[in-house]
Amino acid sequence: MASVSGTTLVDRLLPARSPSRSVTLLRDGVLVLGFSAFMALCARFSIYISWITPVPITLQTLGVLLTGAVLGSRRGALALLAYLAEGATGLPVFAGGAGGVAVLLGYTGGYLWSYPLAAWVTGWLCERGLDRRYLTAALAMLPGSLIIYAVGVPWLALVLHLGPAQALLLGMVPFLVGDTLKLLLAAALLPSAWLVLRLGPQRDQGAPSR
Repeated sequence: MASVSGTTLVDRLLPARSPSRSVTLLRDGVLVLGFSAFMALCARFSIYISWITPVPITLQTLGVLLTGAVLGSRRGALALLAYLAEGATGLPVFAGGAGGVAVLLGYTGGYLWSYPLAAWVTGWLCERGLDRRYLTAALAMLPGSLIIYAVGVPWLALVLHLGPAQALLLGMVPFLVGDTLKLLLAAALLPSAWLVLRLGPQRDQGAPSR
């Protein structure tokens, strides 16, 4: 489950210092569950504009991108799978405090099912160092955002019996501006965090001794 040390932001922040694999797995398990809770928190911030679209506006897209980027591909995908499993058991972790299998099978289910893959792809790209610079971080976030649309919009069309144009009008167009802003925010946070980590040791080394 663990990524190669230093390839993701969380591995730099919380390196696995113990040679014991069980300790590393425990750390990764805590991270996976912690970020699944972070996703539930992102879902709490939901706005319904039913006269424009039946799909709520949430911070979940931002949560997916950050989860994948920070945890990496495997842990990011596992965190989102854990999130879906929690919701399937009835925990109120989906938008509007909803939960249950019915949500996963409903018209917004496609967006939810896309999250593990979107997080995996984002994490895979960030593991290759694309999250160190602002432009490449944005490029790393883009495929994950597109995956969410690629799964969510056809699912919406299938469940609500919509034509392609209407599905795009209801399931993608209202979210383009907001999702672009979320992508840019995520793309700004990751390189900034790496910059702070790089400057930290230098600042300590340059400090005068007492």
